[in-house]
Parts: sequence; structure tokens; C-alpha cells
Amino acid sequence: MDAHLDSEDLRKMHVVVVGHVDHGKSTFVGRLLHDTDSLPNGKIEQVRRNCAAEGMDFEYAFLLDALLEEQEQNITIDTTRIFFRTKQRAYAIIDAPGHKEFLKNMVTGAASASAALLLIDAHEGVMDQSRRHAFLLSLLGVKQLVVLVNKMDLVQYSESTYEKIRAEYTTFLRSLGLTAVNFIPIAAKHGENIVQRSANTPWWKGPTVTEALDAFKHEDDLTGLPLRLPVSDIYRFDHRRIVAGRVEAGSIKPEDELIFQPGGRRSTVKTFEDWPGPSRSVVVTGESASVTLSEQIFVERGQIASHPAHQPRVGSEFRARIFWLGKEPLVTKKTYRLRLLTQNVEAVITSVEKITDANTLAEIKSDSIPRDHIGEVLVRTTRPLAFDLHQECAITGRFALEDHGRIHGGGIILEAKSKAQNLSGKVTTSERAARSGHAPAVVWFTGLSGSGKSTIAEGVERRLFDAGRQVVRVDGDDLRASLNRDLGFSAADRAESVRRASAVAGLFANSGNIALVTLIAPLSADREKARALLANHPFIEVFVDAPLAVCESRDVKGLYAKARRGEIAEFTGISSPYEAPESPDVHIRTDQTTTEQGIELVLQAIDRVLQGKGEDWEV
Repeated sequence: MDAHLDSEDLRKMHVVVVGHVDHGKSTFVGRLLHDTDSLPNGKIEQVRRNCAAEGMDFEYAFLLDALLEEQEQNITIDTTRIFFRTKQRAYAIIDAPGHKEFLKNMVTGAASASAALLLIDAHEGVMDQSRRHAFLLSLLGVKQLVVLVNKMDLVQYSESTYEKIRAEYTTFLRSLGLTAVNFIPIAAKHGENIVQRSANTPWWKGPTVTEALDAFKHEDDLTGLPLRLPVSDIYRFDHRRIVAGRVEAGSIKPEDELIFQPGGRRSTVKTFEDWPGPSRSVVVTGESASVTLSEQIFVERGQIASHPAHQPRVGSEFRARIFWLGKEPLVTKKTYRLRLLTQNVEAVITSVEKITDANTLAEIKSDSIPRDHIGEVLVRTTRPLAFDLHQECAITGRFALEDHGRIHGGGIILEAKSKAQNLSGKVTTSERAARSGHAPAVVWFTGLSGSGKSTIAEGVERRLFDAGRQVVRVDGDDLRASLNRDLGFSAADRAESVRRASAVAGLFANSGNIALVTLIAPLSADREKARALLANHPFIEVFVDAPLAVCESRDVKGLYAKARRGEIAEFTGISSPYEAPESPDVHIRTDQTTTEQGIELVLQAIDRVLQGKGEDWEV
């Protein structure tokens, strides 16, 4: 390779090679490796000897088979990368053995490619699988495509046969939004128009295969796009909490502010945890990142980290184009499993707008999508999903659909949708949840005066508000100054105070808010009644706990001192009992933990409850 080539040209370009099973893909790849001098030393001689020993004629396809066999002896693979180089730069061929592997690797990003070569047999013409592969390429986001019209020797290098295939397949590609850069006539078996130009096609004035490849641009380099870092796992080492994932687009460096969607939690990159070797100063597209955050927020697998100024979309409904491969039709109202990078959610097809036969391009009318058909549909997920439109960022704009543990289809996101308003009826709770991106909930903070209820609730409110969630705080002191001015501190009045606070919180929750209630509510029976009154919503009881002496030491209003002197009757903790919750959803000991840690525990509980993963938390 020439020494003057810059680093851009030295990077491997990833090219996916597809084609009908009998259209000569293996022969083409074997011949390409041979003609570019990219085979391991002695490999072709070894294969020729093996063929002679078996009494078989040598074929270039055997070179590919031998390379694949060697790789499979070392590792189980779904998508194989085979390397070759031209005089201009290095390449990696991505070879996926079938539709399901394409879809699986499409979701994980393993099939990302800058360009594609698609083979069509000149003798057989465009086949059903030729059309299916083209649609899969559109799902992969491949925009640079060269079609290789192979086996031209079998049609006597007929220009008219070549032109017929080019016209037919160009029309089909156009329906998918794809355009082939070139249709190159080749005879892979004889190495014609691959590296060396063929004398048998004097009418062909276009490039050879390697010339076409060298004209491609590195479109798999997504470093210039906004950051997309899907979280694959969370690790704990000693005191460190490490967020791990692969940068699918953009780049990330220390001190970058990140926002994790869905959820909207924010923190700043503190360090990269690299082992072995020194920590990097930047992690770019295609590299794995393990980061610690300056603030220990709750992050979980499936969330996508981005920079706040360029976030992905977050929603539960979108329009998509789906290619369905399942034996049973894709039907509306049935629950499927949707996978988008590391996100894994349940989803339903709410409506089918259009169905196209992938083989004939004929449009059919049906409310279900048969096998090997393309459908434009509306998809609704059971909880918010972070995504981009496919045209904005292909890797976060495509997904797979799974049924009974097996992937049966893949799709690309065309348009984000908000649920249409029902102008003739009441606004439903689900509509409010779709608008706000989360379900409502009631978080009830109980504890002695001075325990820290209001301080923690204010912090939770701020964090939820900053994350774009609908949140409101119902404070006991505010209620005493307004709605509860007529109430004293008797047992009956306290019960009524709890009932009124519950009613107010319920109104806010019915409007789609997360309602934060800070009310001592000293009696267990009253709190249980509050939980029962609010049973239509997730209810989280937070016990903000501190010893009486600590609460008294924090008494900036002097209320405990007045109670000790008998100036305030029936004061909780002094002259009136407080019944501590026996099994609160969150237990925060504010004499042993910081305010920020308490806030984080409540936020974790909210996230888990809203995602159906309720769990008790205690420090």
C-alpha cells in the first residue's frame, strides 16, 4: 500500500455481500480474495491439493468455505468478516448466512456496513431472494450499493440481458428508496471485471468491482453524528459504579454531560475505566466505553446516553416499515417483543397501513402481514422507547420483532407519532401517559418533623422536573395554610387531613402527574387508607427516618422546643405518637446518609415501580 495514503484510506471499509444462494456469492468472494492477493500464504495451493485428493475440480468458492471453516473452529459466529485489500485501502467483507442472522446482527449493530455488493445471476435473473436481500439492506441503512450481474458467460455476455436485469431491479430498488451506484457485468468464475477488465464485455465502460469499491465513502463512520451510547450493563467494582456500552454514533470524552433516555437522568463523565493500559481521552464510534459518572444516578441496561443538546426521541408510538419473515402472519393487537439495540420492550401493531408483496411489489389489502411481505404499520410500545428516525441515524432507527423467543421480522422507524386526540370524549389516563412519556404515581413521604421529608421531596421534584417529567409537590405545611386551615391535631382531624391530601394527590395523578406528598401522617391506619384511596395509581411510601434527638437539633422553627414547654398540644413525637411504617417501599435514614443519596433512592424506586419492577430500598 502506498505510503502517502492518509489514515482515512487506511481504515477498513466494511462491505456486506449478499445474493441468492445459487448466484455465485462464494465464487465471487473467493475470486476477489485471490485476485487482490489477499489470501493467506499457501491457502490456494492447499485447497487445490484437497480438491485433487477428493477427486473434485477446483472452484474458487472452496477458498471461502475453507476460510469460514477455520474461523468456526475457533469461535461460533453469526456474521463473518473476511479481509482483503486493494491498492487503495483495506476492506472487511461482512457475510451473513441468512435472513435471521441479518436481523439479529442488524439489532446489535454487528452488521453495520458502508456499502453492499449484491449478486444476481444473469441466466436466472432477479429472484425472490434478490428482492428480500435488497429490503434487508434498506433496513441496515446501506446507501451505497453496487449490483453485480454475475455469470455473464452463461448468457454469452449479452448486453441486452444485462440491460433487462438492470431496468427491472432498478424499479424495485426505487420502491425501497435505494439506488444502485452501478450494475457491473461480471463472470466471477473467470475473474472478469472484478479486478481486471474483461475483453468479453467491450460494451461495458463502467468500473471494475474493485474500482467501484475504491470510489465508496466511509459511511460507517458515524463519529460526526450526535452521541448514541446504548447501555449494555452496569458493573460495580469496590466503590465505583461503571456504565458500559458501545458507542454507536458520535464520540464521548471526560467531563461531557450526559442524559440517559428514557428517564432523563443527567450526570457528567468522570473517567473512562480502561484495562489494561492508560485511560483514553476520547471514545469514538465503534469503540466500547466503560465510564464512571460524577453523580451516581440510577442508570439501567437499555437506556441510551446522549449529549443533552442532541437527544434521541422518546416515545411509545411510531410509524414503521417492517419486513416479516415469520411463518405465522404479523397481526394487530398481539404482543410482540421489540428489540432496539439494548432496549427490550413489549409492543403491539396497532394498525396496518399498507402491505406490499416483496416478490411481486403488488399491494395487497389485509389487516395482517404474511410471510415475506413488507408492511407500513403503527407500532405502540408498552413503555417509552428511545429512538431516532431511520433517516436521522440508521443504527437507532431500526429494530427487530421477536415472537416466542425468535426473531421473525425487522423494521425501520419512519415517523414518530403521538396518539391522536379523541376530540369527542374524555382524555384518558393512557393518553396522558403517552403525552408525558411516563405513567402517573403518588410518592408519600412520611416521618417526624425535621426528619428531612421536604428537603428530599424538593430534590426529587427538581430532578424529575429537569428530566422532563410531569411532577407536582403536595406539602403538608401548604395544606395547613390553605385547604386544612379548619383542622386541628386531634386523631379525627389528622385522619381528615390525610384524606384531603390523598384527594388532592389523586387529582394530580389523574392528570398524569407524579405527585409527591410530604405529610407526617403519624398513624399507620391513616396511611393505609391513603394507599387504598389512591389504589388506581402506583403508590410509593417513603419513610424518612431520623432519631428524635436529631430531628430536634434540626428544628429551625423552634417547634419541638415549644412542644417541650407545652405550648403546642398533640405534637407528633412529643405529646402525640408516631407509628413508623413497618415495611415502607423506601427507607431513608437521614442521620446516616446524605440528602443526595436519599433523593437517588426515591428516584430509583419511582423508575422501578413505573417499569413494573417494584422493590424495597433501604440504606
